Amino acid sequence: MEPNLPDVVLWSIPAFVLLTVLEMVSYRLHPDEEAAGYEAKDAATSVTMGLGSLVFDLLWKIPVVAVYTALYELTPLRVPVLWWTVPLMLLAQDFFYYWSHRGHHVIRILWACHVVHHSSRNFNLTTALRQPWTSLTSWPFYLPLIVLGVHPAALAFCSSANLVYQFWVHTERIGTLPRPFEYVLNTPAHHRVHHASQGGYLDRNFGGILILWDRVFGSFAAEGERPVYGLTKNITTYNPFRVATHEYAAIARDVRAAGSWSERAGRVFRGPGWQPPGTGASVPAEASARSTAGQAR
Repeated sequence: MEPNLPDVVLWSIPAFVLLTVLEMVSYRLHPDEEAAGYEAKDAATSVTMGLGSLVFDLLWKIPVVAVYTALYELTPLRVPVLWWTVPLMLLAQDFFYYWSHRGHHVIRILWACHVVHHSSRNFNLTTALRQPWTSLTSWPFYLPLIVLGVHPAALAFCSSANLVYQFWVHTERIGTLPRPFEYVLNTPAHHRVHHASQGGYLDRNFGGILILWDRVFGSFAAEGERPVYGLTKNITTYNPFRVATHEYAAIARDVRAAGSWSERAGRVFRGPGWQPPGTGASVPAEASARSTAGQAR
């Protein structure tokens, strides 16, 4: 029997709208010259990307649900949806989200999807809505949960809850929270680091709900100097279609120009900063995942 779980994202939309309006008003009443704040075209692009992702996600869900359902029927394991198992499933989903998120920073074809979310040079609640239109790349990371007997609908609920939690961390209006919260949870301070383009901040703080995974697996960085948001090579377009596809186009150009099959494979599956031997020093993947070759103009 399919679990009867609420659509967390749908129920959260009024809160998204209200909080975004409040943040906009706060910048009007109490401007911060150092904060990135809001810029009309950028915010409109972020909202458009978010609305588009809802449409494309419906399409991607068809094959993903088919695979998850088939695998769920094959596994003999079952995790019941009970008051005490839901928190455990949320914890497990957050763990696999960490690795999915980290993978989307260090494998270029995955980064081509995720780069959309990092393409804004502002950091506000509309940035949380700047979602990719090619999210089909995430589903393999959660296959272990299905094999362990988590129902696909329960996984969808946990993923939605994780996504909703991350909305509020996209703000500069909240400073540092009390130490226990900062130590355990992903907070605005931690997520500002994640969206920053400075070298010491690159590819840090991948956690969704918990920041503990970053502390355990060595990818944590505390907020120090004020972050500069965006990519190491920023795009200069507000066209949603180009925002959604610019890195795929860059990969295609690099693959066409490649001189060997090993270089072609490297351009797709190695880090975003990878260069073939003999063409200059290769930049470590986790120090260059904001850099995109052949940016859209």
